[in-house]
Amino acid sequence: MSPTAKRFLVIPAAAAVSLVLAGCQKHAETAGPAWTLDESQLIQPIRFHPDDVDPAISACTDFGAHTNDKWLAANPIPDDQSRWGAFMVLRDRSLQVQKQLAEQIAAEANPQGIHKTIADLWTTGMDEAALDAQGITPLAARLAEVDALADGAAVAAWLRAQAAVGNLLLFDFGPEADFNDSSMNMAYAVQGGTSLPDKTYYFAKDKQSVRDAFAVHVQKMLELSGVSAEDAEAQARDVMAFETRLAGASKSEEDLSRDVSLYYHPVTAAEADELAPNFPWTAFFESQQLAVPAKFSLAMPDFHREVSRMLDDVPLAQWKSYLRFRLVDDAAPYLGKAFADQRFEFYNKTLLGQPAQQPRWKRVLNAIEQSAGEAMGEVYVEAAFPPESRAQMEQLVGNLVQALKGRIENLTWMSGTTKEKALAKWAAFTTKIGYPEKWRDWSGLATSRDSYYGNVMAARAFNYRHDLDKIGKPVDRTEWVMSPQTVNAYYNPLQNEIVFPAAILQPPFFDPSMDAAYNYGAIGAVIGHEITHGFDDQGSRFGPTGNFEQWWTPADARQFKALTGKLVKQFDGYRVGPENLPVNGNLTLGENIADLGGLAIAYDALHAATKDQPDAAEGGLTRDQRFFYGWGSVWRGQMRPEALKVRLATDPHSPEWARVVGALANHPAFAAAFGCKDTDPMVNAGDKRVVIW
Repeated sequence: MSPTAKRFLVIPAAAAVSLVLAGCQKHAETAGPAWTLDESQLIQPIRFHPDDVDPAISACTDFGAHTNDKWLAANPIPDDQSRWGAFMVLRDRSLQVQKQLAEQIAAEANPQGIHKTIADLWTTGMDEAALDAQGITPLAARLAEVDALADGAAVAAWLRAQAAVGNLLLFDFGPEADFNDSSMNMAYAVQGGTSLPDKTYYFAKDKQSVRDAFAVHVQKMLELSGVSAEDAEAQARDVMAFETRLAGASKSEEDLSRDVSLYYHPVTAAEADELAPNFPWTAFFESQQLAVPAKFSLAMPDFHREVSRMLDDVPLAQWKSYLRFRLVDDAAPYLGKAFADQRFEFYNKTLLGQPAQQPRWKRVLNAIEQSAGEAMGEVYVEAAFPPESRAQMEQLVGNLVQALKGRIENLTWMSGTTKEKALAKWAAFTTKIGYPEKWRDWSGLATSRDSYYGNVMAARAFNYRHDLDKIGKPVDRTEWVMSPQTVNAYYNPLQNEIVFPAAILQPPFFDPSMDAAYNYGAIGAVIGHEITHGFDDQGSRFGPTGNFEQWWTPADARQFKALTGKLVKQFDGYRVGPENLPVNGNLTLGENIADLGGLAIAYDALHAATKDQPDAAEGGLTRDQRFFYGWGSVWRGQMRPEALKVRLATDPHSPEWARVVGALANHPAFAAAFGCKDTDPMVNAGDKRVVIW
């Protein structure tokens, strides 16, 4: 669990192919088995070409449409996707590589170690006939336990027992660095237990149709588990009422995105027992085979207080309905086709507008990612990540970090006192690129060819125990939040580190066929984005060592808030999608700050790296124009209207179009590169211009 880790794009953890597939055989011969990757079976990554640009749309009017609309019109969203664009093409290509690797591993005569784990998950997950034949049987024992619960105390004891094997149905629990001593891990208990995307979905008038569809989904899931249609309908109403009450005591995604301190509420176990007497935390720690700590974070205490009340005043039958549904809904992806299809019907088709279920092999690979992502990552790196890619990125990151230093030193709105501390934080940055320095030990994880659900649950219990063993111990700074094959990156303020998995080091982010200008505008700005997260509205609340501390003078803090307020107002003014829906500038503030700073840092780094080189036009484009096209093409993407609504309500990242235009409008070099006037829509002139970092 890492509640504070920043991701520059929210995409489910996915696998990816490396930057240069042509180099994989050489790497494989020296680092592991001779993997065979068939390039003809892979979707081709997106690469920017000047012909993509629509000359009918002025760059100064709408650079997002100017750069990307032609491609988007020619590449509609596939039926098994809720969104499509540069990221998702890369994700699909990645999954295709993983599929080839999983098939080769599963074909081994006697796979051992991580190969056995992958082979067992893949083989049992792909055998749909066996899953259909098993029906609800893999879940029968747990459902029988729910049926046998006698009172609230028994419910609390059962929840503790389920948590002990990694089955956290009501809240999240795990290790994270202590906000006040980031060198040590402590336990965090965080709100959970609801099924809809955000607490607002339980109350907003315009979400009634979603609530109605959810009630139908609950009923159908309960029927699949063996409940009669009549009883399932009544139980679905109970589940909705139960989750609505939980939501009322929960924080919204906007709350959590804009106040990271909500995750930190240190208490003693005795204090937690007093706050939630019907769910005693002393007993919880003992049930997890953990020493009762001197303190832990009972984050969002109102949530835990309400759970305790519900253990006392919610009828036992309602608790059973809720727990039965949560068990079946969670297990559905690992059961037969009817269960998986029903889960798709609500969470993908209704909520996201996705017309068709993804093929089983993609879903199984996602389960492998969740169950043993780093194990697959070790295979991925052997097969498809040449060492030279890591070296190139290290040099690029160094250039970007130096550019940030220059921008801090030249800030006009920040006092010397705060600058000194900002530079101390800058000097303490660490970077991780490609894959971990040491691989995780998976010995002790027992999987088989008997049960897909059993394998997933075994991995869940194994991973949970692995996490619990960190509590009360020093933070291992070599560990990663993401697997190497994840198409993403992040900044972790508690470690003051930026992390770039191997999977993102390929077109359109990093393209060896393109020049420095394009690559600085693409991967360079992404690197700059992650670096800037250390100084966004939440990352700036952590100091050089990762401790949660106030290192700003009061006057500088007020000035920073005034500047970020201008950015909130700018993004509040954007409208997106066919229904012209508003972007939430407050929800997306941290990511918008990072985009703005990242683009500026990348531009400075490009010009530092090319200061002695002539600006030779390529494809009729100047160096600066190629840089800005690099930025624009990275955010080439579109979403189904339903998925867009979920994103606007829950995602701290602005939609792709807003990310393109929002940062550029504040960058004077963009206006100069394309000859834009101060009155053009793509230019924030005078007081409207936002400069933070």
